[in-house]
Amino acid sequence: MTLHLSPVIRLPRMSVAQDVCAAGERVVPEETPVALTYNGSTHAVMMASPSDLEDFALGFSLSEGIVSDSADLNSMDIVEHDLGCEIRMWLADRCGSSYQMRRRALAGPVGCGLCGMESLAEATRPVKSVTGSLRLQPGAIKAAMADLSEAQRLNREVRAIHAAAFWRPDGGVVAIREDVGRHNALDKLAGALARASEPCSDGLVLLTSRVSVEMVQKTARMGAPILVAISAPTGLAVRVAESCGITLVAIARGDAFEVFTRPDRIELRPS
Repeated sequence: MTLHLSPVIRLPRMSVAQDVCAAGERVVPEETPVALTYNGSTHAVMMASPSDLEDFALGFSLSEGIVSDSADLNSMDIVEHDLGCEIRMWLADRCGSSYQMRRRALAGPVGCGLCGMESLAEATRPVKSVTGSLRLQPGAIKAAMADLSEAQRLNREVRAIHAAAFWRPDGGVVAIREDVGRHNALDKLAGALARASEPCSDGLVLLTSRVSVEMVQKTARMGAPILVAISAPTGLAVRVAESCGITLVAIARGDAFEVFTRPDRIELRPS
């Protein structure tokens, strides 16, 4: 269906500079409650940008372990309400019973990702090990982040939206998704790549945010061997990246970056 909601909105505002005010407008990002339902039951309500919602729904389902591939979703409908959007998904029979066993309710602000967890163990559940023979020159990290910045169409308008992208050394940015929530952007990216049947073992996941443990977990489920972010990681994110074999690169700005795990995938020169 065609949604009438827009990921950005133009609002009137007063600007003040040197004690002089002027009327005008500012383009700002929109955020909308998005309810994700499975087999008629609400699983999560996330605050998200109302764009690429099919990708968001599939990526969220994959990262949560509700489905293992797109074929596990029998159908998906997006219904627009006055208060937001509802994504109605129906699971294949092979997933329905297992989903009912682990169903939880979740309501989180701007894609927090962990609100409402029923157990601490669920928050740090193991993820699969990531393999891959990809090796990069340091200059590839700079090139990837430059491509990411150039591809951020929505953020150029509002300067307040996160992005997640998948980048290959031989092809640049394969896909990019933007959202007010950093988790949502990565879920949208995962869904877009899954819908396109794009393998992830030969490229990099790029983030415009800090790296929390959930971002590492989502990247591992995608199978990407290298995660690069503009901001710093948390301690737990580093430990999980190490345990699942991801090369974690952070604080990547200009030609400088820091490698926290698995530096063997980047051909570094000792000082």
